[in-house]
Amino acid sequence: NNYGPYHFPEKLIPLIIIRALNGEPLPVYGDGSNVRDWLFVEDHAAALQVVFEKGAPGQTYNVGGNAERKNIEVVRAICSILDRLRPRTDGRAYADQITFVTDRPGHDQRYAIDASKIRADLGWTPSVTFEEGIARTVEWYLSNESWWRDILDQRYATERLGHG
Repeated sequence: NNYGPYHFPEKLIPLIIIRALNGEPLPVYGDGSNVRDWLFVEDHAAALQVVFEKGAPGQTYNVGGNAERKNIEVVRAICSILDRLRPRTDGRAYADQITFVTDRPGHDQRYAIDASKIRADLGWTPSVTFEEGIARTVEWYLSNESWWRDILDQRYATERLGHG
């Protein structure tokens, strides 16, 4: 799963950040043990550039973050960063807002990518650790509240711009 700045608010990481800041419950499906491989958006863009420049035509290269985390670990990491950067006014921890909700039917337990080919053939590996990327992401949402508030308030321009 990609993450980073400008990720729309319905996705896990921005959803948790925004709901935490708004003092709302932080929903975690099931027991939070579902695993995802997280890839910072700048690393994804860099991988695409490497494939474009060095990849063999017709070949497939899986791009992964080498950062498998349980959903509950991701949520707790976000809460910890928010506790440090923007403590709640009531002195409680953001993790107190975590609520476990009924899992979605058919929800995949694990999404993972075998990115060994892009590493072996093209020498690409992610440069941003999950810990660095999630901290940068939380900081971005804290610094760009007007961007995500406009989306939530339906003031975001959704019309297509340009030709076509």
